[in-house]
Amino acid sequence: MSYKPHVFRLGQLTEPMYISINSEKTGANLKSLFKNNGYSVRDIQSVMGFENPQSIHKWLSGRSLPSLDNLVILSKVLHTTIEDILVVDGDVVFLFNLTWTIHLNR
Repeated sequence: MSYKPHVFRLGQLTEPMYISINSEKTGANLKSLFKNNGYSVRDIQSVMGFENPQSIHKWLSGRSLPSLDNLVILSKVLHTTIEDILVVDGDVVFLFNLTWTIHLNR
């Protein structure tokens, strides 16, 4: 039996969906990705074209998140996807999956 994904139309989605990105865990994830790929903060600073490393240190500490533009660059440099860089809070993912399950079973 092959899996056939359900296609949703905008009118079918009656409940708003929210996600919450955990900035501290995303920072820890970035730190791990840097290490696994052999990059230092200075290496990433150079690739990103930043004059100083403060923004990167803020990402790693969870005080801020990279912009969408910077996430695209990071995903290319770190050979991964934006989805694998960002850490979404688990309870929100559960609600998201529950909502989709409810819609799928209608």
